[in-house]
Amino acid sequence: MKFYMTPGSCSTGIHILLEELDEIFEAHVVNLPAGDNFKPDYLAINPKGTIPALVRPDGSALTELVAIAHWLGRTRARGRLWPQDMEGETRAIEVMSHVAGTIHGHGFARIFTTQAFSRAQSEQESVRALGQLIVEKNFAVLARQMEGRDFVTGVYSVADPVLFYVEFWADKTGIALPPPLLAHYRRLLARPAVIRVLKEEGYDPSRLGGATPEPAPAG
Repeated sequence: MKFYMTPGSCSTGIHILLEELDEIFEAHVVNLPAGDNFKPDYLAINPKGTIPALVRPDGSALTELVAIAHWLGRTRARGRLWPQDMEGETRAIEVMSHVAGTIHGHGFARIFTTQAFSRAQSEQESVRALGQLIVEKNFAVLARQMEGRDFVTGVYSVADPVLFYVEFWADKTGIALPPPLLAHYRRLLARPAVIRVLKEEGYDPSRLGGATPEPAPAG
């Protein structure tokens, strides 16, 4: 398989899944700041110009983080990272959709790509502030779901590396994680596959996960 990714992005979640599943794949770095995602060669693979993308053994390309996680979980390594019961499946999809669609798509997107939401310089600080508020409020929702759980569905599954990538972003941007999410983040930072991926993507795992949590915001 061929995996198209950008270090430190949402594709880190899929990178972790590939490592956890012991998959053999070629990693191709797509330089988003340089606009590589809009070059003809990449658009021929993924016309959306987004990452990640995964070219499967049959040559077909799969896009969208949740879809890739679903396919990997269901079809690779005999489905060992896909929940084995309907409730677990449903909760995994629920959390992955929440992470990708809301925390990433509406929250961190406003922090990282502020100009996409407003080109007026006078409005950009308020756009970033709204992004952080969205992140914090939705972290609080996830924290309540994670109380008393080591992992999203109770056992390690495809949903955990997906949740990890926004926890990682919070760590890198100084946004406090509520205690249940901080515990989950640190738990994943101790996994060999996560350590390997972070090192491969240019990060030092020993320097991550040390933030002191603040009380989760209300609402």
